[in-house]
Amino acid sequence: MTRSGMLRDAVIAIVALAVLVAIPFVFTKPSLRDFLIYVMAYGLLAMSLNLLVGLTGLVSFGHAAFFVSGAYMFGLLMQSGNVSIPVAMLITVAGTAMLALVIGAICVRLKEIYFSFITLAFQMFIHSIILTWVSLTGGDQGLRGGIPRPPFLGIDLGNSVALYIFCACVFMICIVVMRQIWQSPFGYTLRLIRDNPNRANYLGVDIIRMKLGIFVIAGAMASVAGMLLALFVSGAYPEFGFWTTSGEAIFMIMLGSSQLFIGPIIGAILLRLLEHFVSIYTEYHGLVLGLVILAIVLGLRRGVADFVVEWIERRKAARAPATTEHTACAKEGAL
Repeated sequence: MTRSGMLRDAVIAIVALAVLVAIPFVFTKPSLRDFLIYVMAYGLLAMSLNLLVGLTGLVSFGHAAFFVSGAYMFGLLMQSGNVSIPVAMLITVAGTAMLALVIGAICVRLKEIYFSFITLAFQMFIHSIILTWVSLTGGDQGLRGGIPRPPFLGIDLGNSVALYIFCACVFMICIVVMRQIWQSPFGYTLRLIRDNPNRANYLGVDIIRMKLGIFVIAGAMASVAGMLLALFVSGAYPEFGFWTTSGEAIFMIMLGSSQLFIGPIIGAILLRLLEHFVSIYTEYHGLVLGLVILAIVLGLRRGVADFVVEWIERRKAARAPATTEHTACAKEGAL
C-alpha cells in the first residue's frame, strides 16, 4: 500500500471511530448501544472469516471455534482475578493463535470441501469439550459467576458507555490491522493463491505456509470478537461455538460482500436488523429470515454491497459519455 493510501485509510478509521464514539452521546437509548456492540462483535467475526473466504478462497465452516475459545479463555482468566483486562486480552489472543496454529497445520493441507468439513469437525470437538468439562466451563449453563470488569488505567468498564467506547476502539484497531493485511503484499499473494494456486506454486510461493499464516491471523481476530461479546454479556456460552454461529458469519459475508473489505460489516448490520424486525412480527423468525436471505442471495446473485457498488459504477459509466459529448459540443461552439 502506498503512503497516500495508508494516510487515507487512517483518516477514514479516525472519522469512523469518532462517529462510533459520538453515537451514545447523540442517541442516548441503551438499546442502540447494545445493538452496535453486537454488530461490532459479530461483524469482527465475519471480517476475520473473510480473510479466509474472500481473500484466500478457504471456506471455513468452523471459524466459531476461535470465537468461543476467545470468550472462554478470556472469561476464565478474568475469573481468576490475577490479571487485568488488557493482559487477559493479550494472553487470550496469543493462546487462540496457538490453537489456530495447531488446527490450521492439519486443515490447510486439505482443499475445498475437505478443508471446510475438517474445520467444522474441530469446531464441534471444541464445542463438545465445553459441554462436557463442566467443572471448568460450566457445561451447557456457560461460565458461572459472570466475567468481572475491574477498572484499569482509570477506565471503568462497569459503566455501559465506557464499555461501548472500549469495544468501539478495539473493533476499529482490529479493522485497521485487517485492512493493512488486505492491502499488503502478503494479501496480494493470498489473492494469487486463491485465483491461481498452480501459478503461485510455480513462482515459488510456499502455499501451505501462507495459508497457515492467514489461518492463524483470522483465528486470533475471531478471538477478539469473542472477547468483546463475552465482556458485553458478562459470560461465555457453548452457543458461541455451535455450528450455527459459523453459519451466521458466512451469511453475513454472503449478504454483504466477500470481495469488498467492509462487505462483512454491512452483512452483519443487515442480518442483525433482519433478525430484530422479523422476530417482532412473527414467532417463526428462523423460517422467515431464511427465506429473506435466500431471496437476497438468489435474487441479486451477489452481496448487497457488491450490487450497490456495481449500480454506482454503471451510473458513472452512463454519465461519462454524456459529459464527454457535452464537452465536445462546447468546444465546437467555441471554435
